Amino acid sequence: MNHLKLGEILIKQGLISEKQLQEAIEVQKREKGRIGEIFIKLGIITEEHMAEALGNQLGIPYHSSNNLELLKPQRDQELDKLIPGDFAKKNCVLPLSRHLNSLTCAVYDPLDLLLLDNLKRIAGCEINLVIATQTAIQGAINEFYFQKGTEAGSSMLDRAVESSYTEFKQEDLFSIPQEKTGDTAELSLDKLIAKAEEAPVIKLVDLIIRQAIDERASDIHIEPFENKIILRYRIDGRLYNIPPPAPHLHLPIVSRIKILAKLDIAEKRLPQDGAITAKLENRGVDIRVSTIPTVWGEKVVMRILDKGAVPLELAGLGFDARQIELLRKALSAPYGLFFVTGPTGSGKSTTLYAAVNETVDPTKNVLTVEDPVEYKIEGINQVAIKPEIGLTFATALKAFLRQDPDVIMVGEIRDLETASICVRAALTGHFVLSTLHTNDAASAITRLVDIGVQHYLLTPSLVMIMGQRLARRLCQKCKEPYEPTADQHGGIVFKSDLVYKAAGCEACKGSGYKGRVVVAEVMPVDDAIRALISKGASHAELKDMARKNGMSTIFESGIRLVEKGLTTYDEICRISVDT
Repeated sequence: MNHLKLGEILIKQGLISEKQLQEAIEVQKREKGRIGEIFIKLGIITEEHMAEALGNQLGIPYHSSNNLELLKPQRDQELDKLIPGDFAKKNCVLPLSRHLNSLTCAVYDPLDLLLLDNLKRIAGCEINLVIATQTAIQGAINEFYFQKGTEAGSSMLDRAVESSYTEFKQEDLFSIPQEKTGDTAELSLDKLIAKAEEAPVIKLVDLIIRQAIDERASDIHIEPFENKIILRYRIDGRLYNIPPPAPHLHLPIVSRIKILAKLDIAEKRLPQDGAITAKLENRGVDIRVSTIPTVWGEKVVMRILDKGAVPLELAGLGFDARQIELLRKALSAPYGLFFVTGPTGSGKSTTLYAAVNETVDPTKNVLTVEDPVEYKIEGINQVAIKPEIGLTFATALKAFLRQDPDVIMVGEIRDLETASICVRAALTGHFVLSTLHTNDAASAITRLVDIGVQHYLLTPSLVMIMGQRLARRLCQKCKEPYEPTADQHGGIVFKSDLVYKAAGCEACKGSGYKGRVVVAEVMPVDDAIRALISKGASHAELKDMARKNGMSTIFESGIRLVEKGLTTYDEICRISVDT
């Protein structure tokens, strides 16, 4: 059998043991799928090691992911007509070149004899093989088949959108019997479901989501207006218009999304919330779906939570070495309160997850209560609140205290009851992490006092407060250097002779920025800060003391990022409140 041959090869190469092979075979019996994919999924072996081992054993050339130029198909041989794109993607096979009656293809499983027979039959010629990883081949397939377009720069979504104005005929869609509801004509429910399940609509929704993920979008907005749809992606904190589908497809598109998110497609009068779990290559992507009724129909917003695109570790988020040192020192405390503050969209949740990740330990019981659970993390017990059945932050926290916790994460403190339970938990030997909506770190203390937490409770419980923003990161391919003058930036003198400004290129779609970086102020709560809290000090007094203790404000931290060439002065001014 094929899987035994692959297993024997990997054992012979010393990459797996007999016990690991049997474990993978048992998983294969339960979950189906190829044995090689199961080895990788279980973490027994990496894609690279498996591909290299197969190449060595079978005498087939191995194309390493370090040299992806070898996975560039010949453009002038019409290979896309020889091997169709859908077949290539489904079977993870990439035609590279043709010579006489011989076609060279990249595969990741050369032991799949059925695939080789199908290839020979489809291409009508002999097949020569090279080996590469599944990830590398799929990336090359996307680039070769699905990103070249009918014109330069045309994407799969662009072509699907264009076809939505021609292939989908409005008169066909609305020849379905309609029902009158007040002044609005709506498709009958069973017909609407049928339209939502048609292949072109399914493909269009899939492409809208896939392109959003490929372009690193955090949100997808589908907005109906009179005689048009507006489709927008939020990328690096800003909304960008995307070519929209034909307006008569709004109902089928929304219905398809509702079906995926397990929402009630018959309910169009009330807001609804749901979730979709999508599979992209070898990783899962969670999508939160929200619908609201507008005068022109339902607006849909999809929040993309791609854990694979966001490093859930402090070192990968952009904090400098000194800040990471302070954060890790605070997170190593046996008990206390740790707060991340900032406005909506400042990356608080991601930082909180990264901080919780730092505390994960087989010897600790870690519990979280969130609204909703954004990223699922192994080794952590996560609870999503459900106010409609009485499961609130406060009730979950009360239950947590009976669950023998070491670390508790609370998605957000919104009221005195939740805050009081968090403080009590911190005072009784638990480490508690949470977020607050405040402008800076020092404001968190005054906010807690304002909602009713007593000074004498905060003094012994607080260990760390950090405030943060997200600044757009300069595109490293097109950023332009310049020499700052003394009067150019409000009198600020930079330590570096050159700083950079945004330019714009194809890689960043003309914006001059690509990605985002955390700009933070980290405020350890030491004895001096505690003394001020006990005296009921003002926000200004707390902030001044923190700066005397060495805290850099968000603006000051941002200036250091400008000096490093990571962002621009204009961007730091945009996100700062203390300029």
